[in-house]
Amino acid sequence: MAFPHRPDAPELPDFSMLKRLARDQLIYLLEQLPGKKDLFIEPDLMSPLDRIANVSILKQHEVDKLYKVENKPVLSSNEQLCFLVRPRIKNMRYIANLVNADKLAGRTRKYKVIFSPQKFYACEMVLEEEGIYGDVSCDEWAFSLLPLDVDLLSMELPEFFRDYFLEGDQRWINTVAQALHLLSTLYGPFPNSYGIGRCARMSYELWRKLEEEEESETKSRRPEIGHIFLLDRDMDFVTALCSQVVYEGLVDDTFRIKCGSVDFGPEVTSSDKSLKVLLNAEDKVFSEIRNEHFSNVFGFLSQKARNLQAQYDRRRGMDIKQMKNFVSQELKGLKQEHRLLSLHIGACESIMKKKTKQDFQELIKTEHALLEGFNIRESTSYIEEHIDRQVSPIESLRLMCLLSITENGLIPKDYRSLKTQYLQSYGPEHLLTFSNLRRAGLLTEQAPGDTLTAVESKVSKLVTDKAVGKITDAFSSLAKRSNFRAISKKLNLIPRVDGEYDLKVPRDMAYVFSGAYVPLSCRIIEQVLERRSWQGLEEVVRLLNCSECSFTDMTKEDRASSESLRLILVVFLGGCTFSEISALRFLGREKGYRFIFLTTAVTNSARLMEAMSEVKA
Repeated sequence: MAFPHRPDAPELPDFSMLKRLARDQLIYLLEQLPGKKDLFIEPDLMSPLDRIANVSILKQHEVDKLYKVENKPVLSSNEQLCFLVRPRIKNMRYIANLVNADKLAGRTRKYKVIFSPQKFYACEMVLEEEGIYGDVSCDEWAFSLLPLDVDLLSMELPEFFRDYFLEGDQRWINTVAQALHLLSTLYGPFPNSYGIGRCARMSYELWRKLEEEEESETKSRRPEIGHIFLLDRDMDFVTALCSQVVYEGLVDDTFRIKCGSVDFGPEVTSSDKSLKVLLNAEDKVFSEIRNEHFSNVFGFLSQKARNLQAQYDRRRGMDIKQMKNFVSQELKGLKQEHRLLSLHIGACESIMKKKTKQDFQELIKTEHALLEGFNIRESTSYIEEHIDRQVSPIESLRLMCLLSITENGLIPKDYRSLKTQYLQSYGPEHLLTFSNLRRAGLLTEQAPGDTLTAVESKVSKLVTDKAVGKITDAFSSLAKRSNFRAISKKLNLIPRVDGEYDLKVPRDMAYVFSGAYVPLSCRIIEQVLERRSWQGLEEVVRLLNCSECSFTDMTKEDRASSESLRLILVVFLGGCTFSEISALRFLGREKGYRFIFLTTAVTNSARLMEAMSEVKA
């Protein structure tokens, strides 16, 4: 049922060191303002900060009161104010208003601004414009790696996706390079590097520069992680747009997992209170079901409940001594397991209720048809009905994007019709969102004469001629073509199955989408690791419009142990989904690898659409 790791699976590095480093650095920065101080924290940083240094640690270092950075007037009477913020212009204006209000009132206080993960020149410029640059001291808290689990590190930068893939803003690339540099300093160099995507290439090159500047430090270390793979989110939008059906993905889609924990409301906890639950490998019940297809989870939980009951029942025939042992050694563990079990059963019931209400089966059927390229007219009608019934603006957008990417753009008639219906149904304020989706290549219109087959035949004619291939590359990247069908054929993303696909005993990574589709991002990683290079995948790379942006860098590494060569760090730039994590965990078990994930943030289809939307929910 739950997949155990192979007995020969390599050990994972201990990432708790990253937490300790971040905590020590924050404490060092707070102590530079000796004495009592009030701390203003940006809402985005509250959850990550809580995982690093809780309130009692802050209090030990003379933080008196905590405030949220928001648009309310501030009533702090402290003589020292410290601001812990992301490097954003609006935060600078907030601080400037506060400092200038103090000046008007004739108050003198000490102000310190701590930027996390780094400060940007633009922020200092705003402080200067506002005339307070000399009144505040600025520092950086280079906290960019939060271990959410034993194999998952997050930079907690959800804005990375919009900033880079929509605005073309490259400022976070330095943050990624610094994070990779920190990892190689702590865990030794990475002997083999692979990557695909423009952002991956830039991050990799900048990181290499940092390594060269401090060559001596990491060179002498033994590598703990044998491979690193960098991947841009826009290499594979399809996977991120699909509904998730593995348990952890469904919990994220339904309740939103934020910074590794989830708020279960009264409908899950069967009480009148909400409960914040940390979801990671330490939760013994969760760790056994997180990667499972949802259809298996109920059966597993009810079996677990029966086993638990049997363990409780053992106490009936015990004598005093056995009972004493039972109470001191086992009871606490059983109670904890019982609590977790009832929570996850509650979560499953809540998910079932919501999904039945949404007619989830019909939705999944439409998604599978889009992935396979069947019944496109029927799927289009389903999307139109979805829009007309005003089910949800975000969901309707997601389905339109999925239709567009799998069909290599919508035919002009469909594009205009869907867009008009959408704006009439959900309101004209969504007009700018369509412009964003078009720019990012998520929802596009085919140029006349560019039906799928025409494009495919053009591409296949040109594939033979390398030079012409280069030119088409340049043009197709301008048009942000998706070529999903051709890639899907080439990489066999739609498994051909005789009879039913057995979700209890998965045979490949497609189980994370009910056996209908192997995530493209995971297939690319699998193929490159098998070949140890991009050789033989040239056509796929060309179809991804990435001939200039795929790279391999192998160093002759004699010091790498065979254990470390089975550890692979996968870096998702622009976010990764829990479905992809589950799929790669499955691949690791099959092939004897262990994957470690580093992502700019954990994402899902709704977060992706919200990042592109100009209408704030």
